[in-house]
This record gives sequence, C-alpha cells and structure tokens, in this order.
Amino acid sequence: MSVVRTHTYSVAEADLEEFLARRAGLIGTVRETCPGLTHAVLIQLDDGTYHDTWHWEDAGLLESASRAVAALPEAPPTMALTKDVSTQDGHVVDER
Repeated sequence: MSVVRTHTYSVAEADLEEFLARRAGLIGTVRETCPGLTHAVLIQLDDGTYHDTWHWEDAGLLESASRAVAALPEAPPTMALTKDVSTQDGHVVDER
C-alpha cells in the first residue's frame, strides 16, 4: 500500500489565494523532479486549519522526495504563508 505525509497548518484568509497558487506550483515541480507522488489532497477543517495529505507510491520515494523538496525554490515561499505546522507520516492500510 501507499504511504502518506500529512501536514496540518494555518493560512491567513488574506493569503489563501496566493498560498493555493504557490502550492499548485510546488506540487507541479515535485511531480517533475521526484517520482512517486500519486495525489495531494487539501482539506479545510472546521477549526479553520488545513490538513494537506500527499500520497506516495512507497516509503522510499517519500523519503527521497522529502530530502529533495527542501532544496526546491518553490518550497520556502509556499511554506512562508503557513504557521503552526505539524507533520506526520503514515501507511495506508485500507483504501476503497
């Protein structure tokens, strides 16, 4: 089964449109440079925070990409619009 990296964070309402554009650019670059990203899902939770889950084919590709993403020029400006960031990794055990 696939693996996921989930980020939870806040984005100021005034920055949301810019954040979404930057996130889309970052995802595009990650797909061009790092194999294995199958899809990314962004959910706004009831408390106003965001739950951003990136699905990867396997743990090795996730780890390789996580090292590479830090060096991508799109990453710092995208993440600069977030605050209170937490990250967790997990393995998909059931998907329907």
